[in-house]
Amino acid sequence: MKIGVTGAFGSIGKVVQVLAAEKGHAIVPFSRSPGRGARLFDLQTLPDLSGLDAVIHLAGEPVLGLWTKEKKRRIHQSRVEGTRRIVEAMGKDSSGPRTLVCASAIGYYGDTGETVADENSALGNGFLAEVCRDWEEEARCAERFGIRVARVRVGFVLGRGGAMTLIRPVFGFGLGGNLGSGRQWMSGVHEEDAAGLFLWAAENPAALGAYNAVMPEPFRNADFTREVARVLHRAAFLPAPAFVLKLVLGELSGVMLDSFRVNPSRTQEAGYVFRFATLPAALQDVLTGRCGKI
Repeated sequence: MKIGVTGAFGSIGKVVQVLAAEKGHAIVPFSRSPGRGARLFDLQTLPDLSGLDAVIHLAGEPVLGLWTKEKKRRIHQSRVEGTRRIVEAMGKDSSGPRTLVCASAIGYYGDTGETVADENSALGNGFLAEVCRDWEEEARCAERFGIRVARVRVGFVLGRGGAMTLIRPVFGFGLGGNLGSGRQWMSGVHEEDAAGLFLWAAENPAALGAYNAVMPEPFRNADFTREVARVLHRAAFLPAPAFVLKLVLGELSGVMLDSFRVNPSRTQEAGYVFRFATLPAALQDVLTGRCGKI
């Protein structure tokens, strides 16, 4: 297959390119700075999708960072309008790609508390849930052109990029600890499984609708803290109180303190097999394997 990938040079996009090459697929990257074989992707122009069999759409403003009014606008606009450009380009070219695999996030479910959410669960509350709703609605607009659409709701990514670039050095210096009470649920996914699920959805003609990219076993923040410390042979005794996180990070603190207890029920029923199905296995690889030791 010839697959276009937006956000191709982000943390998941880079892994998608590696895994796709291993499987014999040709990748056409899209970037705001075309070159190195990349085509242009921005919010003002329709992307050139000619010659592609499928599009994996990953591009979007990073969620990390203080959620100022302007930051929240960019988070929403980059996902909704970016997806709209992709769909418009698909609709204008009936000979173009007939498959769209669009990223989303488990923020769709909001704060789940102790309740387990899966792909059949209702939309939650909060800013991220609203972004995911609008993002996915734009992607589903492609269905009216006869395009197959799969939406991959990504959890907390364990890999070389994203939040792990902040977590590794903190724990490496022995400064790690629980966030708030540590009892909030987290649903993570190894970067290879996140990228693998996007490719699986692009390859599989029966892949339609929503799929959760999270390992089968959610874990509490305290379990995550303990496991990172164990793998790195470091102490983790400096918790970050909830009130401090709220004071310093404002609304963004909800990403760290809310519960995201999510299962990949539909993903597994469809036949996707996770390479890293547990937190210990994922962290062992990320922290001491090919991602390099701290």
